[in-house]
Amino acid sequence: MNLILIMKIISALATTATGLLVFIKPESAYAFTGLSAPGVRGISELRAIFGGLFIALGLVPFWLGTPAYLMLGIGYLTIAAARAFSIVYDKSYERSNIISLVIEIVCGVFLVM
Repeated sequence: MNLILIMKIISALATTATGLLVFIKPESAYAFTGLSAPGVRGISELRAIFGGLFIALGLVPFWLGTPAYLMLGIGYLTIAAARAFSIVYDKSYERSNIISLVIEIVCGVFLVM
């Protein structure tokens, strides 16, 4: 197994793990996104989007292979582009935002290789 494949697998597993964490414990999303849900409707959104969607995005590459890894990588790079814009435009230079940007770029690059 080569390094690129290992990084793809790690990226997909990390995506799945993030989704599982928020699905099981939605209040944990605040620690890495700054988002909180004051009511049950917000909690439902956290579970659905940051939970369910991330679980699917992380697991599907294991069934579909290369096209799904590529799709996940494009997704991460698009998120990184939007985050980079926000960091500059909104002056959101918080450490956690920069860390997220770096992780998204690294995962995205490996996933599209």
